[in-house]
Amino acid sequence: MINVTVRQLQIFCEAAQRLSFARVAEQLHLSPAGVSFQIKQIESATGFALFERIGKKLTLTDAGEELLVYATTVLRALDDADQAFMALRGVTGGDVKIGLVSTAKYIVPHMLTRFQASYPAMTINLREGNRRHIIDTLTSGEIDLAIMGQPPESADDVLAEPFAAHPSVLIAAPWHQLAKLTLLRPRMLADELFVVREEGSGTRALFQRFLQTADLSPRIALTSSSNETIKHAVMAGMGIALISRHTIGLEVSLGLISILAVEGFPLMRSWFVARRRSMPLLPVHWRLWTFFIEQGQSIVNDLERNNEKLGIGIAKETINRRIGARRHRSRKNRRSENRSKKKGA
Repeated sequence: MINVTVRQLQIFCEAAQRLSFARVAEQLHLSPAGVSFQIKQIESATGFALFERIGKKLTLTDAGEELLVYATTVLRALDDADQAFMALRGVTGGDVKIGLVSTAKYIVPHMLTRFQASYPAMTINLREGNRRHIIDTLTSGEIDLAIMGQPPESADDVLAEPFAAHPSVLIAAPWHQLAKLTLLRPRMLADELFVVREEGSGTRALFQRFLQTADLSPRIALTSSSNETIKHAVMAGMGIALISRHTIGLEVSLGLISILAVEGFPLMRSWFVARRRSMPLLPVHWRLWTFFIEQGQSIVNDLERNNEKLGIGIAKETINRRIGARRHRSRKNRRSENRSKKKGA
């Protein structure tokens, strides 16, 4: 393996991902024969076949799967070294790969906008998924930082720090019978239909803990991996749902969703930023890590205040429209009355 070049590892990783020498050739501006030659050079150095054809399908051999793990690590380490040297030269840009649970997409872009105002040359790549997927991509080194509502309990190589409060609430359609009550006991939810997140999500885990504490056995009407689908299902009257307060600011402001006044709510968690303990952060990653911890809560507070202002503004506009409509009807009625009097005279 000592004679295998970095370029050959790059070609191999592309081939392992695409499983097509022709597509790799097109991507890397090589000929298919050139790609095949480089793969054969690696196979000669390792003494193992890395690919095999089953019918018309190209697949990795066991040796190829093993090499892919190490080749990916080597290329990632070289990329990290390159960024470290850029930082030593005083370069303020760089590349950051961030994984975030789907619920975090409602707050993280606002934070990144403020961060990039200070570091405009920085490139940020986002990957979205549920909690289980994001933890897997973090521990495998596919991402540099992760944003989640609940860090892993058993991952020794993951270091997580809280940066903002994260309330979760129960929601219903505004016309739902429970939305009219000023205080709900958890047992009053026993006969309700629920719309829930999928297994593996942090919200689903929180929901299950709530059920155990309240000794409830829910009837589930719909399961979805999408917060947007859950919100629309609630608005349509399919059931009630547990959801992050940070995902529903606009809908609450518009009067499309009601937050239920359930005893013991909101359920409070924290937002966490996480990284691998075994990999030191590059300067560009460290700046973003510190920014989340130092500025995260104030940005979340600003978002909540803006949503409140939006709700007040919409309410005032609605009231003004209603007052204007009443005045218009009143003037119209007076004109009608005046015409009637003139006809009677």
